[in-house]
Parts: sequence; structure tokens; C-alpha cells
Amino acid sequence: MKRKRFIIVMVSLLTIAGGLSGCAGGKDTPTAKQEGNTPLEVTIATPQVGEAPKKDSEVELAIEKYTNSKIDIQWIPSAAFEDKKNIMIASSEMPKAFKITSNATTLSAVQSGLFWEIGPMLTDYKNLSAVNALYYENIKVDGKLYGLPLYRDFGRAGIVYRKDWFDELGLKPPVTLDDWYNIMKTIAEKNPEKNGQNDTYGMFLDKSYNDPVASSSFLTRLAVSQGAPNKWGVEDGTMVAEFMTKPYLDSMKLLRRLFQENLINQDFSVVQTADADNKWNAGKVGIRINTVASAAATSQVNLNKAVPDGVVDIVPYMGPSGNRVPAEPGNNGFFVFPKSSVKSEAELKQLLGFFDKLLDPEMSTLLTRGVEGKHFNKTSDGKAQFIDLSLFNLEVKPYRDSLPAFEVTGTGLPLELSDLQAKGWRVVADNLENAVPNLALTLNSKTYLEKGGELDTLIRDAQTKFIMGKIDEAGWQAEVDNWKKAGGGKVIEEYSAEYAKQKK
Repeated sequence: MKRKRFIIVMVSLLTIAGGLSGCAGGKDTPTAKQEGNTPLEVTIATPQVGEAPKKDSEVELAIEKYTNSKIDIQWIPSAAFEDKKNIMIASSEMPKAFKITSNATTLSAVQSGLFWEIGPMLTDYKNLSAVNALYYENIKVDGKLYGLPLYRDFGRAGIVYRKDWFDELGLKPPVTLDDWYNIMKTIAEKNPEKNGQNDTYGMFLDKSYNDPVASSSFLTRLAVSQGAPNKWGVEDGTMVAEFMTKPYLDSMKLLRRLFQENLINQDFSVVQTADADNKWNAGKVGIRINTVASAAATSQVNLNKAVPDGVVDIVPYMGPSGNRVPAEPGNNGFFVFPKSSVKSEAELKQLLGFFDKLLDPEMSTLLTRGVEGKHFNKTSDGKAQFIDLSLFNLEVKPYRDSLPAFEVTGTGLPLELSDLQAKGWRVVADNLENAVPNLALTLNSKTYLEKGGELDTLIRDAQTKFIMGKIDEAGWQAEVDNWKKAGGGKVIEEYSAEYAKQKK
């Protein structure tokens, strides 16, 4: 485990160096082989981030001009994306670049041969080949690479909180589960808004709280801080799912108690992430749990629109053993290239050339800083300083979050960081040393491939029923046993066998 953590730390450091040197090479990308000067048609489908940008926005036109392309982005509301994705895959009516995430459905689609393998081609692209290999290793299927990741840091978890409320109420950031309970109870009952109404929450949960795949899900972050594995761990040579461990059950018991005492929102199982964001933005929430450490400054900006004097701070997740966070896979999904819409290897190479150019310094600056004079100004020491972060979030962030880019460690103009921004990024950097890997991230399980969606739904529903008090602890254990009988036990066997092979 320590060796794996060391690898993650070194990979992140090498990524910075690799990113900075990525554009120094002299390779000619296959984009240059386009016939004449005809713009490359690039159709993209991706989940919507915030408000969908208008067609032919300033950012989009700048991308098209630099890459000699014509872009058509289909922004699909996040809540509807999985259903839409499955329909598109089933009908083979897919865009040329299709953003997907790792789950049983997409794994099955990849293994069925619907998408191009791109791994052997990346050496032809100066930027894509300079990215550290672990970003690609983490999304390989059966040892082969089919996608380009939306690169993300490995240790992004952090507790963004209302420092003004905490100071006023005599609270400190949580370490133990008892701390979490006391914070939730105090904020819910002490009316830190001073409006005489019982309308504040310690935290506002949404239905992604127990996402079975994402290491960024709140229940995984909380349980890992208390000693649980990150999705999958190993005990005595056998793989064990996070929800089979005591720290995870204890974390669920905390949420159950909070629900029973009406200290968290009672509709958490159906709330969308956007609705939870709105509660924070309205100044109704003490701890923002569905965000990342590096976004602390954005949380401050969003809060101050409704609460001008609200103060935000950021600390790492802590537990009885200190800082302990789930290592994330290094991506927020990845782009695959369907054979049904990308008709030839030559066209595929042109598309890879398009994505390679997005990592050039000019495009990296555009995607992560915006347009000079509108979204940022250049400081005397050659850094970018945001003019209006709200305007950036509206006009640029959807592209930054939906296309490959390195926000701070890329080749673009370095950012002049505020104190809160710098603190957020320090949390991200410090997390790396204590990031707990998901030991099953690249393991194969035939049973999970066939039944993963059903198994994930079974256990997610059981978790929600337990938290809402519809089943007791014995009922929860019965649901875990049902999960094992439905195929979970076989998944454990197959993962354990794969893990043993890797260790040899």
C-alpha cells in the first residue's frame, strides 16, 4: 500500500514536469495531414456543467480557429446523461467524441468493440504522449487504452466550510464521527443566520452521496477518513468492498442518526447535485461536501453573491489516523471514439490531433483562464489574474470541465492565486501523501461486467433504506448477504484472483 501511495505522489510530481515540457517536442501531429484547409468536424457529447454555453460562443470560436475545426457540442443535463448515454450506445447513434465514465455499462460497451483502441497511436502526439502514464493506466480495459481522460488530480478531497459560522458557534473542523454529529446538530439548531428560522444545514446531501464508482462520493470520503478502504481494499489476501467494513458502517450510522433527528435534509435520496449547490450558494449550509479542495475560492465567490460577508475556509479531511483521503482515478470520465461515427483510422488520428492541440499553451490558457482582457489580466510577473470569476464560471468553466486540460500544472499561463486558492491547492498537494488507492480500479471481474449495474443498485438502495430507518442493522446485513448471493460474492472471488496475479 505504501508503495502504491508513493507511486501516486511521484506520478503527480512528474505530471507537472511532463506537462511543462509537453509542448517542447518537435513532433508533427496528424492534424497537419488534413486535406487542404478544410476544418475538421468534431461532434462531442458531454454532461452539462452549469449553464450550457451558447453555440458559437467566444471560447468555442477561439478553439475552432486555433484547431482548424468545426465543433458541435451536445450538452446533456447531468441528471439525464446516463440514460441518454445508454440509448445512444444501444442505437449506435453516437458523436465522434463521446464522454463516458467507468461503470458496468460502459465497460461492456468497450469490451464489445464499439470504440477505437488509441493506445498505440499516442506516441505520435507531443502533448498526449507527455502526460504521465498513470492517467491512462487507470482507464485501460483488459490492458488496452480506448479513451482520453479529462485529467484530474488524484487527491482532491477537502472540507469547504463557513468559517464565520464555525467561529461564531465555537466549532472546529471535524475529525471524529462525533465531531461531524456535533457540527450538524449545532448548525441546524443554533440559527447561525440569525433569521429566526430553522432553515440551516450542517451539510446538504444529494443522491450522489453513495455513488458506487466515484471515489469523490461523500460517503466514501467520510468513511476513508475514518479508516475504511477506498471502494475496494484487501484483508488477508481477499478483496473486501468498502461497505463490508466497520468504518463504513459507522459512517452510515452517523447519517442514519442525523436523518432520524432531522439534522440533514430528508429528501437527500432524490436531490440533484445542482440543488445542493444552490443551497450552499444561498448561504444555508455549513459544510460543502460535493466539491473539491481547489474550488474553495469558487465556493466563496458563489456564497458572497447572497451573503456578502460570508467567510469560507478549506481544510483536509481528517480522521483518527490523521489526513486520509480516497485516491481518485485521475479523471472525470474520458472521451471514447465510436467506430460507428469515426469511420477510419485516418479520421481517428485527426481527432486525436484536435485533442492534442487542446493541451498546447494557447489552448491551455484559454480553457483554464479564459480570454485575456475579459476573464483575466496578465500581471507584471507574467501570471493570469482573474477579472471576474463569476463570468469565467459562466462562459469558460463548462469548457474547462468538459475538455482535457490541466488547471494549475498545465502549459498555460500560470495563475495568480488568492490566499484561499493557494490554500486549496496546498490541500490537494498534501493529500497525495495520504491518498488511499482503490485496489480494484483496474481489476477485471466477469461477474461485475455482467451484473455490476444490478449489484450497485442493490447495495445503494440498501444504504439509503438503512439511513432512512427502513431497515435496521440486521436488515442491512441481510442486504449485504443478498448482494453476495446475487453475484457480489463471485465479484470478490474474481477481484481477489486478479489482485493475486498483479502481486506476483
